[in-house]
Amino acid sequence: MSRPAQLPLVLVVYALGAKIALSSGASLDIAGLATGGVALLAVAASVHYANEYADHATDALTDRTPFSGGSGALARTGLPRSLALRAGIVALVVGSVVALVGIVLGVLPRPAVALLAVIAWFGWQYSVGPLRLAWRGWGELDNAALGGLVLPAYGAAVLDGPVWRTLLACVPLFLLVFANLLATQWPDRRADAAVGKRTLVTRWSPRRLRLLYVGSVGLAFGSLPVLAGGALPVVVAAASVAVLPVSVWGAMGYTQRRVPFPSVAAMVALVVVQLLAWCVV
Repeated sequence: MSRPAQLPLVLVVYALGAKIALSSGASLDIAGLATGGVALLAVAASVHYANEYADHATDALTDRTPFSGGSGALARTGLPRSLALRAGIVALVVGSVVALVGIVLGVLPRPAVALLAVIAWFGWQYSVGPLRLAWRGWGELDNAALGGLVLPAYGAAVLDGPVWRTLLACVPLFLLVFANLLATQWPDRRADAAVGKRTLVTRWSPRRLRLLYVGSVGLAFGSLPVLAGGALPVVVAAASVAVLPVSVWGAMGYTQRRVPFPSVAAMVALVVVQLLAWCVV
């Protein structure tokens, strides 16, 4: 239920933000990075547990793929959904305690902890009340903003790096994360609609969704020349173009392809390519 296959990607995006900070003149602080990483993993796991709890009904109805439909753990084991909620609360408490210890020891800056709190709050509100954003058509935007913008900004803030530059540099990532979420929500649309979970994918027509997907991909790669030489070094912007064919592949089959592999691959590839390119800078 903690989605262990996804947690390493959380750390990679965290590392991307930290590398942007280092390339902007921040000093490496191993203790701070380690403490921030442990707190982040606990909070990310808590968000996944909350999602498993809230999506118990839809996950039991949907036809899972490797990238959608939740973990399937509750339906497979028959364990009570309350277990997911209790696990989420415990993980959230662990992450909060680690972050507070980091503040007390002086290894976690307060702006970083504030961003971690944003991740925790809006991560939980994606699934549970009072906002239940995923049930009201705002979940895709919420998730993309957290994973594509706030998470790398947190990585930069842990090292006292430039948060605003990191946010600008990660605009292409945010847009590809958004496109990826449109794709991963698509296989669950019927199950979501059956239980009243009104995601954006259940609300909009396939044609409108395809336009939104293509627009997100177009903006992601169209923003690269705008950001190049400013928030994004030219080498990072140029390296990011290598992901374009994968994104085009994802766009060509969106709403017709059940397994959203190309969209997931494009998002992951952009994170990895950009991290490697920032290491060259």
